[in-house]
Amino acid sequence: MEHSAVLATYDRQMRQNLAPDGPGVVVERADGVVRRVGGAHDWNGVLWSDLDENTADAAIAAQVRHFTDRGLEFEWKAYSHDLPADLPDRLLAAGFTPEPPETLMVAAVAELPLDAGPPEGVRLVPVTDEAGVRLMVEVHEQAFGTDGTALGRQLLDLLTTAPDTIDAVVALAGDVPVSSARVEFRPGTDFAGLWGGGTVAEWRGRGVYRSLIAHRARIAAERGVPYLQVDASSQSRPILRRLGFAELGTTTPYVHKP
Repeated sequence: MEHSAVLATYDRQMRQNLAPDGPGVVVERADGVVRRVGGAHDWNGVLWSDLDENTADAAIAAQVRHFTDRGLEFEWKAYSHDLPADLPDRLLAAGFTPEPPETLMVAAVAELPLDAGPPEGVRLVPVTDEAGVRLMVEVHEQAFGTDGTALGRQLLDLLTTAPDTIDAVVALAGDVPVSSARVEFRPGTDFAGLWGGGTVAEWRGRGVYRSLIAHRARIAAERGVPYLQVDASSQSRPILRRLGFAELGTTTPYVHKP
């Protein structure tokens, strides 16, 4: 995998030219940015920017006005290769709050091990309805310690209105949910995104997360998608690296609240 070429394709397909990917979602291009705008419980934010030292501050101010006028919290998803080089400092000066940086990792599906199964006593169950979403939210809240209400709404919206764009799975130990994850597909692109992979504390280190990666990679392979992409946390990065994912850069969410 040629890293610079894959990164350029990722930027072009997943940031610059991404199509609307949910009910009520629009993708707009204005003031040197590409932004995704949805409802209050959707992910709202800036996907891409083409700025320099002379245009950045005005563009940032325009996005703050745009989302604030709609009463929406939004995220400026800044990548380590974005320009200008001091974009993070400009976002901080405009009132954004940084969240922990993540590593943009990509793997060629054809090069991944696809045969890793869950540990003994654990089974992987597809999520297709509201009951399954509740199990995913339960895992999310235990694994990450954050409220999963908005996530539950987003997942249910996608499963109801655009089921071909998402495959979600929950790992059960008996009847107890211990891990969950999803893979999201963007028609017309070469990438499927791995999201939400989380495991409750007492089940970490037993191979559950690895089995969820393999499960979703098999789905991507069946659909002919050549690459998997992850915004990896510090916890998942070593596992993904061992499986064959390459680090293409970092991305930091900068959040602005109205």
